[in-house]
Amino acid sequence: MPLEIELVPALSDNYVYLIREPVSGTVAVVDPAEAGPVDAALMAKGWKPSLIINTHHHGDHIDGNAELIAKYGCKLVGPTSEKARIPGMDQTVSEGDEITIGNEKGMVFETPGHTKGHISVHFPGGNALFAGDTLFVLGCGRMFEGTPEEFWTSLQKLRALPDDTMIYCGHEYTQSNVKFALSVDPNNAELKAQAAEIDRKRAQGLPTVPARLGDDRKANPFLRADDPGLAARVGQPDNSTAAFAEIRKRKDNF
Repeated sequence: MPLEIELVPALSDNYVYLIREPVSGTVAVVDPAEAGPVDAALMAKGWKPSLIINTHHHGDHIDGNAELIAKYGCKLVGPTSEKARIPGMDQTVSEGDEITIGNEKGMVFETPGHTKGHISVHFPGGNALFAGDTLFVLGCGRMFEGTPEEFWTSLQKLRALPDDTMIYCGHEYTQSNVKFALSVDPNNAELKAQAAEIDRKRAQGLPTVPARLGDDRKANPFLRADDPGLAARVGQPDNSTAAFAEIRKRKDNF
């Protein structure tokens, strides 16, 4: 049976995720930005979480931890290299470790760039990637702590996952991401098609997340820094890391 995944909007544009493994009934919460909407969603579903997963240390991904732990007694797991910056972790994980939710195992990837210790978690059995702020639909996070080389390496790890992997990211940024993407990759037919669908969803108040990785790979400029045409267009035809850095710089100033 597939994982049950519930998207919970929080703050102004954050997404928190509830994951339920249906055979065991085990429930996890990913990146609780705030406790209130998460608790309301849990009560509406009749679910009790036993685990919280943090992808990185930013407050808009961990500020709900303490209140949910106090109410539900759940354990907290997050990146080993951010142990000093995420209070109260019961378990820390690094590249190649697994996070278990009932009968499902998630593979941990270290994906530095947005923060130095950021992790992403892929559940193959659920075709689900919880990417935090490393990979957005048609975008990526700001490079607050990592280097271009680290961030590009992180994105290549995630890009290599199966096409039918669904991206569950930390924010609803897709509409602004697509506007930027078209500015650097204006002739991309796949991107243009996705842009129309994104506008339709947002006009109806619908989330653009999750999205299929196979589609994002064709249209997300941050996953295409080694495409010769795109790299040349941003003035870095011979160096994909430099092309990524230039695309990220342009997005910062867009």
